[in-house]
Amino acid sequence: MTLNVAFQMDPIGSINIDADSSFRLAEEAQARGHSLFYYTPDRLAYEEGRITARGWPLTVRRVKGDHFELGNEQQVDLSSFDVVWLRQDPPFDMGYITTTHLLDMLRDTTLVVNDPFWVRNYPEKLLVLQFPDLTPPTAIARDLATLRAFRAKHGDIILKPLYGNGGAGVFKLTSDDSNLASLHEMFTGINREPLIVQKFLPAVRKGDKRVILVDGEPVGAINRVPAEGETRSNMHVGGRPEKVALTERDREICARIGPLLREKGQIFVGIDVIGDWLTEINVTSPTGIQELERFDGENIAAKVWEAIEARRRG
Repeated sequence: MTLNVAFQMDPIGSINIDADSSFRLAEEAQARGHSLFYYTPDRLAYEEGRITARGWPLTVRRVKGDHFELGNEQQVDLSSFDVVWLRQDPPFDMGYITTTHLLDMLRDTTLVVNDPFWVRNYPEKLLVLQFPDLTPPTAIARDLATLRAFRAKHGDIILKPLYGNGGAGVFKLTSDDSNLASLHEMFTGINREPLIVQKFLPAVRKGDKRVILVDGEPVGAINRVPAEGETRSNMHVGGRPEKVALTERDREICARIGPLLREKGQIFVGIDVIGDWLTEINVTSPTGIQELERFDGENIAAKVWEAIEARRRG
């Protein structure tokens, strides 16, 4: 099976080819004989009933500083493609949401991965609310009194923006920290969104596990250990990836959420597990493929493409 594949992603020139999951997915697609097209989200458009994009045929290669080649710029009708990848990074703002509305119009002709309707309705910090028994105590609120009451009940907390990503704006506050009101003032001055607050899990010092699921099935995990003096374990803020095996609890969590992910067309998903608790279900632009492949020696990108090819075969 050969597929025409379009990648909607952030600028390809600045990616780290040793870590970027979109690059690895494109590389594997090319190795399988699929043709590649690339465009950035700002070049997506609706034009008189058609969903179009202005971009370039793409060739990738694993050469640092020379990792891609573009063909001549052209405008394409995305309904002519077999697969479109929704792979730009958050923030999950109205620009991002608009792209999901446009891509959702392709559903009769094109497989969009992950399904944009459910990406829009199940962003990372909201989908976990469907599984309260799997998650640490959590509240979502803009009201300062509610946030204060939550901390009074649970002690040390993690406070973060509801639609943030990559560890940006994540704060640990102890039970007697005097900065809660100041942080609330800062966040509410930036936007009109609520905040998410969770009970702090001391197990994060041993790592924040990223478990990768392909079409609802776990294929492996990496552990991300925070740098000394840090609460955040995200790798681009100094977190250290480590090899780790899936535990019984990890498999229990995946067994609970996997059927929903598969039903809603979330083919490539990365969940975050701290200790025994599920903290996020990342569907917008999950990462971790290359780290997992290096640790486990398995071709995870091939598993993703096998799932996509199976869906295209119907």
